[in-house]
Amino acid sequence: MSEEKLKLEDLLNISPQKSDEERIEYVAIIGAGVMGQGIAQSIASSGIDVLIVEKNEERLKCAKEKLSEAMEREIGRWAMTKSEMKSILSRIKWTLEIQEAEDCDLIIEAVDEDFELKKEIVKKLDSIAKPNTIIVSNTSTLSLTKIAEMTKRRDKIVGMHFLNPVPKVPLVELIKAFDTSEETVERAKAFAKRIGKTSVEVYEYPGFVTTRAIVPLLNEAMYILMEGVATAEGIDTAMKLGYNFPVGPLEMADSMGLDEVLAWMETLWKTLGEPRYRACPILRKLVREKKLGKKTGEGFYKYNNEGKIFSQEIQ
Repeated sequence: MSEEKLKLEDLLNISPQKSDEERIEYVAIIGAGVMGQGIAQSIASSGIDVLIVEKNEERLKCAKEKLSEAMEREIGRWAMTKSEMKSILSRIKWTLEIQEAEDCDLIIEAVDEDFELKKEIVKKLDSIAKPNTIIVSNTSTLSLTKIAEMTKRRDKIVGMHFLNPVPKVPLVELIKAFDTSEETVERAKAFAKRIGKTSVEVYEYPGFVTTRAIVPLLNEAMYILMEGVATAEGIDTAMKLGYNFPVGPLEMADSMGLDEVLAWMETLWKTLGEPRYRACPILRKLVREKKLGKKTGEGFYKYNNEGKIFSQEIQ
């Protein structure tokens, strides 16, 4: 390459074209829950084709409807146009066959926070994916190194912890397992940047940064509610106005999914053994009653079909 061409590339901020092996143009997401939908929307918005894999037709149909409804609400708030929504959905393919992920350049598992489930899915993906495909776990508390042990590509296993709502939160935690290569980390960082996320590299440790920091706050807010110090609305209002939180901790927990929040707490309590991670009884009660927050229409609050609070239920 001539000196003149190098200078031109520097001037125009053009990087040398990546090889076919390095380029990420087709991404699979295993699991079409709230996180999977949000990740898919973010990736498709950046112009990358997405394959979403679910385990049955009912869950797949529900996910399609919820993703469309979420974007319709964005259109209603003038945050998205109909043509943008159409463009995003045109890049998303839906399937029940995990085998279809074999042609993808990067695969993200976004299933429930269950170690055995994630381990089996990653093992299956390892057997069908192309040799250079990166396999990403969206775990928020589990050991990535232990998950990677089940594969023959430990150097290409990396954690990317997205936060809900994914299209609006510009952060992703990038977790390097014991055997993750620097090449994989760099490709993951480049991918995160391409989809509009700032990546923060963290050491593998239960809860990483965001989950470990937020769980005690959510738990304490639940104990304050259970002890009758204030209502749910009072607690959230105090934290929003007193500390400039965009949403209060109890509404935040509802948005995350109370079953997910409970799973995080149980994992952190089990692995770290510290009392601040012991789940509040009121959280366990709501999960037993299948009141899981916004996704079921009721948690610490009740919600209408648009996901907006319309009543305060728990005092």
